[in-house]
Amino acid sequence: MIRPWRFLFLQNLLGLALLAALPASCLAQAAVAGGAPSSEAPAAFEIEISVPAELTELLTRHLELLRYRALTDLGDAELLRLLTAAEADTRKLAATLGYFAPTVGLERVATPPGEIRRIKLNVTPGPATRVTEVQIGFRGAIRDDPAAAAQRRQIENDWRLRSGARFTQAAWDAAKLQAIRQLTTQRYPAGRLSESLADIDAETGSARLSIALDSGPAFQFGTLRFEGLQRHEADMVTRMANLEAGSEYSLSKLMEAQQRLADSGYFDSVFLSLDTTGDPGAAPVRVQVRESQLQKLVLGIGASTDGGARLSAEHTHHQMPGLDWRAVSKLSLDRETRSIGSDLTSPPDDQQTRWVIGALLQTQHAGSFDANSQRLRFGRSQIGERIDRNYFLQYDRADTINSDDTAPVIAQSLSVNYAFAVRNFVGLPLPASGWGLGVELGGGSTLGSERQPFARVLARAMAILPLSGPDGGGLDGARLSLRAEGGALLADANATLPSTQLFLAGGDKSVRGYGYRDIGVTRTDGQTAAGRYLALGSVEWQRPITVRGSAVEWEAAVFVDAGAVADTPDALQVKLGSGVGLRWKSPVGPLQLDLAYGHAVQSWRLHLNVGFAF
Repeated sequence: MIRPWRFLFLQNLLGLALLAALPASCLAQAAVAGGAPSSEAPAAFEIEISVPAELTELLTRHLELLRYRALTDLGDAELLRLLTAAEADTRKLAATLGYFAPTVGLERVATPPGEIRRIKLNVTPGPATRVTEVQIGFRGAIRDDPAAAAQRRQIENDWRLRSGARFTQAAWDAAKLQAIRQLTTQRYPAGRLSESLADIDAETGSARLSIALDSGPAFQFGTLRFEGLQRHEADMVTRMANLEAGSEYSLSKLMEAQQRLADSGYFDSVFLSLDTTGDPGAAPVRVQVRESQLQKLVLGIGASTDGGARLSAEHTHHQMPGLDWRAVSKLSLDRETRSIGSDLTSPPDDQQTRWVIGALLQTQHAGSFDANSQRLRFGRSQIGERIDRNYFLQYDRADTINSDDTAPVIAQSLSVNYAFAVRNFVGLPLPASGWGLGVELGGGSTLGSERQPFARVLARAMAILPLSGPDGGGLDGARLSLRAEGGALLADANATLPSTQLFLAGGDKSVRGYGYRDIGVTRTDGQTAAGRYLALGSVEWQRPITVRGSAVEWEAAVFVDAGAVADTPDALQVKLGSGVGLRWKSPVGPLQLDLAYGHAVQSWRLHLNVGFAF
């Protein structure tokens, strides 16, 4: 499914076009400005650097002497001064990689008059410095607070530059930064690094490290102070933020609250910060927001291989007059489905739960039939960072029309439903690992002259498994994407059920190699209808594409899908689809382009989809 065009995509294309059209002379001028001598002007001198590979990039990038090669009027006296300074500069640079006793040879090679002066730089780094001792001290409230014992142990256990490790400036800085982050993200937002010392013994190649972390006082969340609220009530925003006053400070809680407010749809921008200048026992939380427009209309155009070209329009009203509920109404038209619907949603309560009232009118091609359906839903919805829960009462009505213009089959049902989904994916919207699980449970009765009870269950699961080991070995960046789905509707064999409660398979997000909802129950007249049982499975291997040893924004994929639909479990007959695909890491998620072969229909099919959803 392709989402509406975004200006960002057009801007990227325009930027690439301008870069391609940039004159070569401009690029050459940029190179000279960066320190490289112009090919049209003679260099002041040439330098030959003979160092181990580890030091080559460091010296060629940062050695101060190299910046003066483009100065054609550089005199011999000034060059001599630069050579003297270059030796000390080389030693400092080598020290950043842990070489504190290098042997540096810097000499000017004799050249005939009129030729470019030549310089040789030889560096023997000597033994690398190793850490022999690490001391981590604590000051402030964290030192004696029993509740902070686990935090102290975590800082000590996660220290990156352990005894025996090679000392480098980058590793030393990274270790201190991580320790400060672990200190300030829980309880102690005003914590700081009060002392740090790296005692280097160049003769023995040893480093003794010591730091002191001053936590300051422990902080607790206080009241929320709002900036930018105009239409929405502070109580509603407080409930959505769900930061309990008196609870201990946690950066993750603060970020989760900020994300909840940003995802609510009520605000265009949200920023939360803790005011550490006041009472640590009740530190105010500053909430800066910019409210969304009261009403919003979004028009969209897109396409997919399942439904073809698509037009959509979505209207949002954040505060319906007299009700203060949010109304979202949507119209969508494509080759397979035409729908119009609206959802009314109440503000959340203290448990982040909302009342929801929804209505949907839809005409959809289902197998060999067209189904005109209506749905009414009333219930409660709870959407969290990882877990979504829904409880609702639902009315369904469907008129299923055969392609031979026979009288439609009308079916109605009333059901009580519960659904939940758990997501634990890493790196959204481009997940590299993780898993998800979703279950829908429902039960009710058909309506009409004969009422028959029924029960319905639908479960789906997905796992993304990296194939490289914890030590970095294995296939770099490769992973397996596993997907499974199963459904069953239990009812008397003669019960007439709405087709919207039954199952079909096939398409971009189901079994590739087949048309959208083309896998169903094959009747004696050859037509395909929705069935009471569903089984789906998919295995996909993904790996980044590399060019000259570097990964690009594209990935290759090989997959096998399987699916079956039937009216009884023993009648399930698996249909296979397999193929290859490409993935592009777009800003809105992976763009998937797949070429799949449907083994049952013996034909190839192209599938296109954008975005990740579970």
